[in-house]
Amino acid sequence: MIVLPEDFVRETRLVMGEERFNRYLEAFNEEAPTSIRLNPFTQGVRNVVQSSENCTTFLTPCVKVPWCEEGYYLSGRPQFTFDPLFHAGCYYVQEAASMFVSHVLRQFVKEPVAMLDMCAAPGGKSTAAISVLPEGSTLVSNEPIPTRAQILLENITKWGWPGCIVTNNYPRDFRKAKAKFDVILCDVPCSGEGMFRKDPNTISEWSLQNVEKCWRLQREIVADAWECLNPGGILIYSTCTFNTKENEENVRWIMETYDAEMLEVPSEPEWHITGSLLEGFEATVYRFIPGITKGEGLFISALRKSSRKEEGGKRTENTLTKELLQKNKCLKIMDISNLRPLSSFLLPQIDLNYSEALKYLRGEALVLPADTPKGIITVTYQGIPLGPVKNIGNRANNLYPKPWRIKTTHLPSEAPEVLQIVKS
Repeated sequence: MIVLPEDFVRETRLVMGEERFNRYLEAFNEEAPTSIRLNPFTQGVRNVVQSSENCTTFLTPCVKVPWCEEGYYLSGRPQFTFDPLFHAGCYYVQEAASMFVSHVLRQFVKEPVAMLDMCAAPGGKSTAAISVLPEGSTLVSNEPIPTRAQILLENITKWGWPGCIVTNNYPRDFRKAKAKFDVILCDVPCSGEGMFRKDPNTISEWSLQNVEKCWRLQREIVADAWECLNPGGILIYSTCTFNTKENEENVRWIMETYDAEMLEVPSEPEWHITGSLLEGFEATVYRFIPGITKGEGLFISALRKSSRKEEGGKRTENTLTKELLQKNKCLKIMDISNLRPLSSFLLPQIDLNYSEALKYLRGEALVLPADTPKGIITVTYQGIPLGPVKNIGNRANNLYPKPWRIKTTHLPSEAPEVLQIVKS
């Protein structure tokens, strides 16, 4: 049985009210929903994304996430680690509330933009943004912590969209570089109250002192982000916590400090999204509460910067990219061994069965058919590229990046029932 901190229970009951808080507590007795978001750039998956009622490529029963065209709830939680299509980037395992960022972007971004995801690891919201940004856009996906930045790099690379740069910088570095963006997502570090059901380990890390630390850090990040936002640009502010200090009070601070305009995001009553819980603050904010909405905890709001001109004007996309490469620590995405468009179309391909695909994902050498050309080969599963090998004749040396490999030796004989690629 999960025991919540007394301070958290007291504070959150006051914020939510008795009825709403009791519904939240009941959610701990329910199985957390499992949801995935399909990659619209993957051949064979695209057909499902374009047809809201077509689940013919799903092997497990599914229900659509109502605020995300690419999102689906699954009836259970498969062992995603053993699904080659997961490693190939055909889908991303993401809790449903976090997918709301794609709904926000669809409402307000109608032409190519330069976008920054300031605190992006492990990459869920960045890959969601990639999926809906207009063609010609650039996304800078940033993570300050080096180890987490490598995880971000892996997930962005597997998603297979070339208009993205992964960086490993602090928010202040973008401000110092005088980089400018049309959209900035600040999914800021927070006290993590909304993840208690999904990750009970976060409960032991919670304290009132950490809440105080978080809301101050969040304002520092927003202050840096706001300087990087173009006139008329959009700031998306989000946390995975419930308290008003990190949520409504920070949004109110943004509005008062920067004269920001709050944007209203269309939503439906049946989504059961909760609005502002700060007395006297009636701004349009969006709070997802387990037991009320089908997902984990999330708070999100969208604000627009005044369109008054700033000194220096708007920078072009090419200048932005050039300056980031010169002044910031960028993590390259990626070379010919990992970039899907190159590996898919310029290299010979060999399709693997399920057992062979797992061996490849573990980093083992393969034996390919005798008539396979020598040199760099792309190995695929159900026609979807997994990565490269170097075929030397008697064997094919594995070139799959070591940090990405499956570590366990206990491998199943059959693939998890998630997706089956259907060729149109």
